Amino acid sequence: MNTDNQGPIPSAASSANGGSRVPIDPQWPDEMQPEAFHGLAGEFVKMIEPHTEADPAGLLIQLLVAAGNVIGRTPFFTAGKDQHYTNEFAVLVGATSKGRKGSSWSVIRHLVGQADSAWLNGNIRAGLSSGEGLIWDVRDAIEVTEPVRTGKEKRVTDYQTYIKDQGVSDKRLIVVESEFAATLRVAGRDGNTLSAVVRLAWDSGYLSVLTTNNPARATGAHISIIGHVTKDELLKYLTDSEAGNGFANRYLWVMVKRSKLLPDGGRLDTVDFAPLVRRLANAIDFARTVGQMNRDEEAGELWNEVYGHLSRDRVGLLGAVTSRAEAHTLRLSCLYALLDNSAVVRLPHLAAALEVWRYCEDSCKFIFGDSLGDVTADTIRTALRRRPIGLTRTEISRLFDGHKSADQVTRALELLQSQNMAESRSSPTKKGRPEERWFAK
Repeated sequence: MNTDNQGPIPSAASSANGGSRVPIDPQWPDEMQPEAFHGLAGEFVKMIEPHTEADPAGLLIQLLVAAGNVIGRTPFFTAGKDQHYTNEFAVLVGATSKGRKGSSWSVIRHLVGQADSAWLNGNIRAGLSSGEGLIWDVRDAIEVTEPVRTGKEKRVTDYQTYIKDQGVSDKRLIVVESEFAATLRVAGRDGNTLSAVVRLAWDSGYLSVLTTNNPARATGAHISIIGHVTKDELLKYLTDSEAGNGFANRYLWVMVKRSKLLPDGGRLDTVDFAPLVRRLANAIDFARTVGQMNRDEEAGELWNEVYGHLSRDRVGLLGAVTSRAEAHTLRLSCLYALLDNSAVVRLPHLAAALEVWRYCEDSCKFIFGDSLGDVTADTIRTALRRRPIGLTRTEISRLFDGHKSADQVTRALELLQSQNMAESRSSPTKKGRPEERWFAK
């Protein structure tokens, strides 16, 4: 019987008997903090922001992705056996169609394009429909070998090789999908190669598919992706397989909303962006002279501190879509450094990247919920969040009306503790024996 003023302990018998996953109430992510708006990228956003209804977070992310694509495949950071370049994937997720996603891209496209007109006119595409199509836009030259036949009997006496297709010399490509839901539908179809090729594009830039009638392949491709989608569409069309096979965790998922009402549309035409565009062009030129990047001592110390948290084991759907936290943070920190004309990642660059990742991870919690996918653990967590004074072991066991064993409850509590979602505290009782009480974190 409940004797305090915290309300009854919520029952979860239906979930304990195999009911649906217990939802964890999501919260809109806290706005990006000033650290994220470091340097040139932040200056662009601050100049754009008063004249647009677009979310500053969406402006910033798209600027970083676009700049990373323009830079190309020259600077890189080595982590273990992997080389990370400056290409990134991001999807802006609006709670409704009023998230001003499209208008946010148009201004970024225009400004970054002023720094590299060749990229603006030749390297932006739309229409992610198949892996083969994506490869074709960045394909290597295609060589064909054919037999040489001579004589009346047309016997094969030799072979000759010739270039059937010259391929693409500029391997930079940014794909902008204003209807990313269509991309998700295509990627989920049986036999479609898009998901596999997209994963290769993020990982290495060496692309091919095992089909006999498609000889195209690409080496050194530098592909970036920007998508726009509503939350409802995303939850409807992102399948468990695409979440689980690594397609989803290669994207930065960014919640955006209308930042303000501007009935007259703002006055971007009155803003002089020329000095910032010149600085961006200079930063791009500098970045193309950089090879391997590294961190300075201060950034290295911070990386060592946060690496364990970034690379921790993650479970459930949220874990599936955020399990490349350290890789995304690394790439973002390199982008901030290069925009500062630095081949060395310094403390402000890493701090900015960490804040961007924090916002993206919180966006994922809002989109997908931070349910663990374990009914027992999710039920306990829901109950703990509703009880600020915590729950004892006995009270936790009562949540399941005898349908969960003590071992099952213990495993669930250990899972919550390992994910930094719950903690236990001991306190003395009148009987002298300490009492274990669990609290949500």
